[in-house]
Amino acid sequence: MMIVKINTNNFEELVLKSEKPVLVDFFATWCGPCKMMHPVLEEFSQEHTNFVIGQVDVDASPDLARKFQIMSVPTFIVFKAGKPTAQAVGVLPKPQLMALMQQ
Repeated sequence: MMIVKINTNNFEELVLKSEKPVLVDFFATWCGPCKMMHPVLEEFSQEHTNFVIGQVDVDASPDLARKFQIMSVPTFIVFKAGKPTAQAVGVLPKPQLMALMQQ
C-alpha cells in the first residue's frame, strides 16, 4: 500500500470515514526529521496493508494542523473509527509505529 496524501478536501473521506485504522503523519517539506521518516513510513505501509498511512503537509493544510494542535513536526496521530486514539511526536522506528497503532 502506498502513502496517501491527505488535505482539507479529502480528510473526512480518507481518515474519518476509513474502515481501517489510519496513521496520519503531520509533516513539513522543509523538516529534516520528516524527510528521515518518509522511507520508514513507505516500508511500514508496504508491510502493514491493514492500516492506511497518510500524510498531511502542515504548510499546505494549516487548518488541519490547527484543528489537531500540531506544534511540532513530525507528529503522528492514529485514528480509529474516525477518532484520534494515539499520538506521538518525533522520529519513530517501525516498532514504535506499530506500538502506536496498537494503542
